[in-house]
Amino acid sequence: MDHTHYSDDYIRTILDDVRTIALVGASDKPSRPSYQVMEFLLSKGYIVIPVNPGQAGGEILGRPVVATLADISDPVDMVDVFRNSEAAGGVTDEAIAVGAKVVWMQVGVINHEAAARAEAAGLKVVMNRCPKIEYPRVVSD
Repeated sequence: MDHTHYSDDYIRTILDDVRTIALVGASDKPSRPSYQVMEFLLSKGYIVIPVNPGQAGGEILGRPVVATLADISDPVDMVDVFRNSEAAGGVTDEAIAVGAKVVWMQVGVINHEAAARAEAAGLKVVMNRCPKIEYPRVVSD
């Protein structure tokens, strides 16, 4: 797949189909983009599980924080990656291992090798995009 452009239908289908999102790199600081995206996704009815080993056991926006994707007991539809491009490779491998359906790498996060592994495992991939930006553009509430 060409990861420089995504059709609106591709993005819309992902955002319509997913319900549970693991947000890797979640922050409890309201000024951080990961906090703002989590807040937005929660406001749209998604179940968001914050993943941050440094804050595991605490809460972000009222949601319990886990250390790793493997610590999530419920099925995860999408993994939203707020880590750098290199770290996205390991996160993608964890997403494959837990049976996620989508790996979504945030703005500035691009890892073509990880994307190829995810797609080979049957996952959909989005790179260098933000669901908070894409949602109002392609989903009608």
